[in-house]
Amino acid sequence: MEQYRDIDLLKTWTLHSVLNFTRYFFKQKFKRKFVVGKHHVAIGKALDRVLAGECKRLIINIAPRYGKTELAVKNFIAMGLAINPKAKFIHLSYSDDLARDNSRGVQEILREESYRRLFPGTKPTSVNTRKWFTSEGGGLYAVSSAGQVTGFGAGIVDKEEEDELSAEVEELASVSDGTFGGAIVIDDPIKPDDARSDTVRDKVNQKFETTIRNRVNSRKTPIIIIMQRLDEEDLCGYLMRLEPEEWEVLSLPAIEYNEKGEEVALWEFKHTLQELHDLREKNAFVFDTQYMQNPQPLEGLMYERGFTTYEIVPVTRKRKVKAYIDTADTGKDFLCCIIYVETEIGNFIIDVYYTQAPMETTESETARRLTRFEVEECIVESNNGGRGFGRKVRDNCRILGNRKTSFTFFTQTDNKDVRIFNHSNEVQNLSFFPERWNVLFPQFYKAITQYKKEGGNSYDDAPDALTGTVEKRAQQAQNLTRIFG
Repeated sequence: MEQYRDIDLLKTWTLHSVLNFTRYFFKQKFKRKFVVGKHHVAIGKALDRVLAGECKRLIINIAPRYGKTELAVKNFIAMGLAINPKAKFIHLSYSDDLARDNSRGVQEILREESYRRLFPGTKPTSVNTRKWFTSEGGGLYAVSSAGQVTGFGAGIVDKEEEDELSAEVEELASVSDGTFGGAIVIDDPIKPDDARSDTVRDKVNQKFETTIRNRVNSRKTPIIIIMQRLDEEDLCGYLMRLEPEEWEVLSLPAIEYNEKGEEVALWEFKHTLQELHDLREKNAFVFDTQYMQNPQPLEGLMYERGFTTYEIVPVTRKRKVKAYIDTADTGKDFLCCIIYVETEIGNFIIDVYYTQAPMETTESETARRLTRFEVEECIVESNNGGRGFGRKVRDNCRILGNRKTSFTFFTQTDNKDVRIFNHSNEVQNLSFFPERWNVLFPQFYKAITQYKKEGGNSYDDAPDALTGTVEKRAQQAQNLTRIFG
């Protein structure tokens, strides 16, 4: 009796959540703990909603080697079969070998002695990793997401494979007796090396349309896609653009921001913050795409050439420490305060305060920074309350004993988008950032380096302020010309 009670307790605990299930059977299989990060908790909760019938279309974007396949493919499918031995799954990945390896991983869990003891009705009847069934009629079909792929080209999907997969999708879609009946689980549908190929990407996207969507779009079968982002038009990007309301998206960048706006690593067990910064230094495009889940086109960025960095501000004949402030128009905008040394060579940025904090915080903090860096002139856009903000900052500066900083207010009337575009070359030529400015000013760095020429920009406060620092150089030169001829 005690033995049966223990089994019931274990069954209850493992079936309580996907994360519980994974932790238990990972330990049984590998004789070591499954190291849980906060991203595993988030993924597990999302998958629990799929099993409960609360989510039918789920996208999970996360960096490679962060435990996504173990949790969201192998153990999720094994748990689904534990819940319903008649459940049928289709698993797709970018290659047959990878799909079959994952299929084998599911079988290995089902063959574990502890699994057989808890769920005796779920037993694989074959060692075939491509297509196999349980003793209750459930099972798994594992295949490549786009047929045979060689290099950057696309091979032809075998006719027999296409027909067989279509039949499996049809059969899967028919499982709807009120309980969880299985799912389509797509893990890494495209290889990183192929992601820049329009041909391969389109092949994968159209395979989804012709083989998956047309068969199950109006049915209740869940579809889960787990992958690192690789391109704006990868399968996730394609679906989110096509039907944004249909898909629940869980995006988990490798670097997050805490309540103070400081960078923190998503999973230090895998990568420390320093290691992530090193990865970004090696290839910013790959890092932002695959690790930060923020794919950007290599073409179409406003500041394509990038910026020159410096180690020490050089000695120059002309030198003035200035600040340019673009105040936040609403609570959703960013305050952007750029402190820089203006020289005949260009503007050497020494500090950036870029935040969405409320005015009661930013007024005093801005004053402290102006004082600390001994700013001589602070230029404030007076639009939408900017003059009132600047006066408060000025009052705080005086309280701090700073009588050095003078304040200049002006109203910006020119079109923001046109200004940013027209001055983009000057901004890149005349703006110098300290080395590792991506670490010093992470949110500002992201806002500048990922700003697009056309559309798709959530915020323009950072490029607007940076443009202002260059515009003021030109205006001063014009004023001197008028005065001295």
